[in-house]
Amino acid sequence: MTTREPITPTPPERVHAEPVYTDPANAAPGLPLGSVDFVIVDVETTGWLTDQAAITELAAVRVSAGRPTAEFSALVNPGAAIPADTDAMVRQAPPIGALLPGFLAFARGCVLTAHHAPFDVGFLTAACGRCRIPWPAFPVLDTAALARLVLDEAEVPDCKLATLAGFFGARTRPCHRALADAQATADVLQGLLGRLAQAGVRTLAEISA
Repeated sequence: MTTREPITPTPPERVHAEPVYTDPANAAPGLPLGSVDFVIVDVETTGWLTDQAAITELAAVRVSAGRPTAEFSALVNPGAAIPADTDAMVRQAPPIGALLPGFLAFARGCVLTAHHAPFDVGFLTAACGRCRIPWPAFPVLDTAALARLVLDEAEVPDCKLATLAGFFGARTRPCHRALADAQATADVLQGLLGRLAQAGVRTLAEISA
């Protein structure tokens, strides 16, 4: 893909009520942060609500031992009428049901991470439900909520992805394309983990909202 036009409107920045880190499977809370494998995911969608919109792009970056090691990226045919410019991009793409098994295999054994994780994870779990694909009980880390925990207002005016990417000198500029935004979030995550280490936080279990 060469076009860099946004595929989805940007949801309004809002106060985050969800926890920074959730681990329903009790999979990795005691591991040192440097030993945790993260999969940073981003979805682009036709809207903000899971019951009214669909995924048009899905991407993820796997980070192991603090370094990106693999990427997953795919356009998605939402199976519904969408604006013509976006439709031209995704018309020949597979439906989400054909892509979810590959994504879930890519993310297996990792802490699923996203900026405003309830949005991305919400769309992925809804898609799995519609496709009758079991959703694994991933541990989930939210970089937006984590940023609010470890950064103060004197450092950043807000915790939008673009703001944090600039603050931490991310190598990729977020642009509302799934892979670029996942790459930027991966760099933001590394910056946030560095701040946690400076504060003496060594494991996921020590992160609290």
